[in-house]
Amino acid sequence: MPRAALLDVDGTLIDANYHHALAWYRAFRRSGITLPLWRIHRHVGMGGDQLVPALVGETADRRVGDAVREARSEEYERLIDEVAPLAGARELMLDLRERGLAVVLASSAPQKELDHYLDLLDARDVADCWTTDDDVESTKPQPDLVRAALDRAGTDEGVMVGDTPWDIEAASKAGLETICVITGGFSEQELRDAGAAAVFESVEELRRRLDETPLRYAAAAR
Repeated sequence: MPRAALLDVDGTLIDANYHHALAWYRAFRRSGITLPLWRIHRHVGMGGDQLVPALVGETADRRVGDAVREARSEEYERLIDEVAPLAGARELMLDLRERGLAVVLASSAPQKELDHYLDLLDARDVADCWTTDDDVESTKPQPDLVRAALDRAGTDEGVMVGDTPWDIEAASKAGLETICVITGGFSEQELRDAGAAAVFESVEELRRRLDETPLRYAAAAR
């Protein structure tokens, strides 16, 4: 029986994955590297420590990785005011609280970005706790973030809610199942092939069908 719902933020609660892909594209260009935007998108959901070497290799990461990651932060700052919550995101958190679950925003975003998301979602009085990049050594698909989120919730029993194969892989390494939405741009088949326990078209559909997911069993109501 899960005690906590670990909610990915970018792409799951906030419609931001394509903004991230564009920010990375521009950041790589600033270091003289032009990559197809679709390839970058396929790696969104990884943190920068994982995404850069995955796209350009370890040698290039050692050469320009830090510059690319710094540039990504600058480029995304120019785009962040254009991102918006996905329909039903805050309501999903309320639904989960009503079921007695601790709601954890499992993010490896910098604190400044997460603060913006908390404001957009009006989530400070809804989420029980959250994580940032300060809480992890290695980002997804490594399990550090999932374990940090569980630690924040004070339990080792939870379910991940995400939108990318990297969410699924990180959660699996920490022993958790993942429920997915396709709002981040990965297809239902891709997410099922990666091991998702359930996949939904939107946050609103997930809300309507929570009883068909591993979240149907929850801790005692608050």
